[in-house]
Amino acid sequence: MLFSSTVFLYAFLPCMFTLYYLLRPWTGAKNLVLLLGSLFFYAWGEPRFVLVMIGSIAVNYFCGLGIGALKKRSEHGASAMLALGVILNLGLLFVFKYLTFVISNLKGLLSLGFAVPEIALPIGISFFTFQSMSYLIDVRRGDAEVQKNPFDLALYISLFPQLIAGPIVRYRTVAEQIRNRKETLSGFSSGMNRFLVGLFKKVLIANQMGLAADKAFAMNGVGTLSTAMA
Repeated sequence: MLFSSTVFLYAFLPCMFTLYYLLRPWTGAKNLVLLLGSLFFYAWGEPRFVLVMIGSIAVNYFCGLGIGALKKRSEHGASAMLALGVILNLGLLFVFKYLTFVISNLKGLLSLGFAVPEIALPIGISFFTFQSMSYLIDVRRGDAEVQKNPFDLALYISLFPQLIAGPIVRYRTVAEQIRNRKETLSGFSSGMNRFLVGLFKKVLIANQMGLAADKAFAMNGVGTLSTAMA
C-alpha cells in the first residue's frame, strides 16, 4: 500500500483517524489500533511477510528483556546479549537481502551445479531491522528503559508512517510518547500540512519525472544516446 494510492488516502487513513480519535483518551487502546492498523498496512501487499516482522519483534523483545536482566548482574553478559541480538537482526537481513547474491556468486566461482534459491525481499526489512537494533542498543547503553509490554515495542517497530520508507527512528526519542502523548489541533494541522506537501512532491513532481526517467532507461544501447541525452 503506497501513501499516494487511493486505497490509502480514501480508505485506510480515514479509518485510522476515526478509530484513533474515537478512543481518546485511552492511550493503550489507541496504541492497539495503531499496531493492528500497521500490521494490516504491512500485510496488504504480501501477507506472509508480516510473519517475518512479527518474528523479528518477538526476538528483539526477548533480547531486550535479557539485556535488562543481565545488566543488573553482569555488564559482560548484557553486552553478549546485545551482540546476540545484533547478530540475529543482521542475520535476518542477510538471508533476505544478500544470501541469493552470495550463493549465485559462489556457484559461478566454484562451478557448482546446485540451484540458486529465489528469496523474495520483504519490503521495509532494512528499516524495521535497524529500528529493532536501535532499541537493543539504547537499552544496553541505559538511554532507555526495557520495554516490558510486547505490544508497545511492536508498535515502535511496525508503525506504518515510517515502516516502508523510513526514516529510522531512535527508540529513546519516542519511548515516552508511546505511553504518554497529547494530541492537539495545531499538531494535527502541522502534520497534515507536512503530509500534503510530501504528497504533492510525490505525485506531481517525482512521479512525473519518473515517467521520463523510465523512458530514458528503456532506450536500447548506449550507442543510441546522444551526449545531451546521456
